[in-house]
Amino acid sequence: QVQLVESGGGLVQAGGSLRLSCAASKSIFSFNVMGWYRQAPGKQRELVATITNSGSTNYADSVKGRFTISRDNAGNTVYLQMYSLKPEDTAVYYCHTQRGLNYHYWGQGTQVTVSS
Repeated sequence: QVQLVESGGGLVQAGGSLRLSCAASKSIFSFNVMGWYRQAPGKQRELVATITNSGSTNYADSVKGRFTISRDNAGNTVYLQMYSLKPEDTAVYYCHTQRGLNYHYWGQGTQVTVSS
């Protein structure tokens, strides 16, 4: 089991930047895939980005070229650097990992609000 704690959210103007952090309670080396999801009001939770232990990344089309996911296995932390933020990026951002198919771990979320 692992606890995930997100931080770094806040209010930013359109075009601004934020860096989200996800601190894990134990080593994340054993979790091959770490990811960020987001959920806007009235919408379903959606994948933002994932990263594997080998550094392979995957991004939602809506954030490609603007967001960068990275991981620091030694520091048990995953990051999401967000540039050129848009009002439609406003959401609660969640850190996620899983073990096998059935064990999913989520953080409590951090609010990102982008004003126009």
